[in-house]
Amino acid sequence: MIMLKKLFTIVAITLTTTALAQSNYEPPRTASGKPNLQGFWTNASLTTMQRSDNYKDIGLIIPAERLQELTTNHHQNVRQATDDNQVAGQLPDGKDLGRGRGYNAFWVDPGSKFGVVRGEVRTSWITYPENGRIPFSEEGMQLRRAGFSGGRSNDGPEGRALGERCLIGFGSTGGPPMNNVLYNNMYQIVQTDDYIMIMVEMVHDARIIPINGSHRPGEWEPWLGDSVAWWDGDTLVVETINLNPQQAPRNAAPLTAQGKVIERFTRYSDEQIFYEFEVTDPAYYREPWRGEISFNATDTKPYEYACHEGNYGMIGILAGARRLEQLEQ
Repeated sequence: MIMLKKLFTIVAITLTTTALAQSNYEPPRTASGKPNLQGFWTNASLTTMQRSDNYKDIGLIIPAERLQELTTNHHQNVRQATDDNQVAGQLPDGKDLGRGRGYNAFWVDPGSKFGVVRGEVRTSWITYPENGRIPFSEEGMQLRRAGFSGGRSNDGPEGRALGERCLIGFGSTGGPPMNNVLYNNMYQIVQTDDYIMIMVEMVHDARIIPINGSHRPGEWEPWLGDSVAWWDGDTLVVETINLNPQQAPRNAAPLTAQGKVIERFTRYSDEQIFYEFEVTDPAYYREPWRGEISFNATDTKPYEYACHEGNYGMIGILAGARRLEQLEQ
């Protein structure tokens, strides 16, 4: 136990030293002198957008003496440790379906460690408000509930979630802000002087963002929003408005036509992009809210994303609904 405490003390000192060292970091640059953000990145992590009630007593930063305990006992790591044996040794017996799972741990890849942002191990990506929760207004909660119901029956394809329909990734992986989920948390960034392209592994969403461009007419409401970018020193700033009406209420950061998201991409080290975001919307939120996420370099490349191939869930849901309709006639 004494050795363990010493180990985590060393880890804490190392993280702090690393954070201080990055203040003088000189990023790799493109031929035109801009910071080079290109490459493959991942935000897979046990850290989530909002802070779980499990970490109320901790706050934003996990102390070194609690890190191993919280990591080992995290439900995703427990799930991986217990379910994978079933997959490796025998066919799944369906017991997990009764607990609301559509598949077992073999198919998910949420990450096994908490996110480290600027040398700090975080319990949530949200940094403000201090409770790590989205500050929905009462009107915002009503809009959120209405958006999820959509006024359409879930018995038809138009009423199903956008991720189920393979239109955009679930959980706001494409953003904005770009959130981590159970799997497919990889991104590829391609950069020119005039555009930045962010390809998201989930559903292969692609954000093609003009640099020093202008927002399109308000009638244009594309998937993932209308984004424009500009350089603020060595930080790339992206402003997004006008999410598609089907996406807007279900996004990790839901928006009305009056809302916007500001994202900031800063090369923090050879291995990490420091990603900041701020969300404002007078209808959905009591106040603006902010967060920080770490995008970590990876040598892994994303697979081709096959959304419906071999997946009979949607077919079964809709076929079952049509059968019920026949029985009710």
